[in-house]
Amino acid sequence: MQLSGELFGADFVMACGIAYGAIALAAVRHAPWRKLLGSSNSSLLFGSLALIMLLWSMRVEMMAGVAFHLIAMTVLTLMVGWCFAMLGGSLVLAGVIIAGFGDWGGYFPTALVAVLLPASLTWILLLLARAWLPRNFFIYVLLNGFMAAGLIAMFAAYTTSLLLLYAAHIDPAILAYNYYPWIPLMFFPEAMLNGWIITILVILKPAWVFTFSDEDYLHGK
Repeated sequence: MQLSGELFGADFVMACGIAYGAIALAAVRHAPWRKLLGSSNSSLLFGSLALIMLLWSMRVEMMAGVAFHLIAMTVLTLMVGWCFAMLGGSLVLAGVIIAGFGDWGGYFPTALVAVLLPASLTWILLLLARAWLPRNFFIYVLLNGFMAAGLIAMFAAYTTSLLLLYAAHIDPAILAYNYYPWIPLMFFPEAMLNGWIITILVILKPAWVFTFSDEDYLHGK
């Protein structure tokens, strides 16, 4: 989901920028930077960001100032952790805008709903699953991969609708016709994209997935 800055007032954009900036600074502070020292880890991160940037460039404009694209933040968060997912998603969004898709005025509102929200919810669901459910391969793939990605995409879309209603003052009738009917359709493609990628990775390249380990999810199961 990508929003245009033309939809919002300057005060709202500034408030979004302050909030997002504070959280991004926390991600910078707590990110495990030593993991990037290895060439394989840094190549994996930046290669993933390049692919996500390409994905975000393939977008459909649902209504004026609102474009839809697959997010893929769930698989990125599972691969590199919350801190690097936050920072990586921020770089991807900047790259997409530099490439001519969107405007800088919409950077912070978009970052809140397309980067911060999906990454944070993915991480929270992962922690809850670890605390309340057995550490099982199928639980990790089906719940944290497929289900989480689809549900989070829908939640992000509904959260975006609140911004459009109360911050951009979009007519509810316009949203009811041009926006709400498409939200349920976001579940399946987002779930399939993230779920299949994370499934393939944990089978073929488990070392590439920061939140997965054979010892926890496979051995003795």
